[in-house]
Amino acid sequence: MKTIPPSVQAFLSSKPIVVAGVSRVSNAPANAIFRRLRDSGYAPIPVNPNAAQLEGVKSYPSVDAVPGDVHGVMVVTHPSAAPQVVRAALARGVRHIWFHRSFGDGSVSAEAVELCRAAGVEPIVGGCPMMYCPPVDVGHRFFRWWLRRTDRVPG
Repeated sequence: MKTIPPSVQAFLSSKPIVVAGVSRVSNAPANAIFRRLRDSGYAPIPVNPNAAQLEGVKSYPSVDAVPGDVHGVMVVTHPSAAPQVVRAALARGVRHIWFHRSFGDGSVSAEAVELCRAAGVEPIVGGCPMMYCPPVDVGHRFFRWWLRRTDRVPG
């Protein structure tokens, strides 16, 4: 694999990582990201306001409800929920925020991105950890290649 971009490396070196938007439906993108992080040796924390347990672990209703330190937040929600997730993350001092996006808008909200930047946090906008956490499947290698060509993920 090519060198991991510094912003992605910093995000993936931050622990714990909260995954906002993990669903009660196991085939949702947030669930796949959660499982890949877990299977790659991380201890991701799921956030969903409508579930007490997801993917076999305790879930929390919001980023501000997660106990202990939070160093990274993966936003895999509807874009309309992203500003609320970002406000909670910034209030906790989170410095690593990643917005999921492959094609279309994904979880990216202009307001949420601006909230990050106004707080001095440069978010990762686009792509997902599945493009970097081994084993990277053929589909995510292709996504990484294609999204880099179209400037939709970090170089």
